[in-house]
Amino acid sequence: MKKYLIQKNPFVVPTTDGKLIEEHHGLASTENKNISIAHMIAPPKWSEPFQTPEFEEYTYIISGKKQFIIEDTIIVLEAGQSIKIEANTRVQYSNPFDEPCEYIAICKPAFDFNKVHRE
Repeated sequence: MKKYLIQKNPFVVPTTDGKLIEEHHGLASTENKNISIAHMIAPPKWSEPFQTPEFEEYTYIISGKKQFIIEDTIIVLEAGQSIKIEANTRVQYSNPFDEPCEYIAICKPAFDFNKVHRE
């Protein structure tokens, strides 16, 4: 049994909002239920509806800025910063800025659209 997996072909999640989502590890790409790791690029002026996911989400900003509304608090992260958002927390992700935001998102357990609970 091989002790490692090099991901060369991440699953590109189909989107209609211009956001690039490349899942390297997770349910869609490697059938891993425990964790998902995705490379993302959110275009300028992008946003998602509020959601209350059943999983923890970690975000690390590579470039640009990303806005989070967590419950009633607005937080803006910049390149080199990261955040952990606990499971079952109401959150909205957006990039209201004029430049793309490139980041890594890690969900534990893995991202599952049936457990994200978008409004």
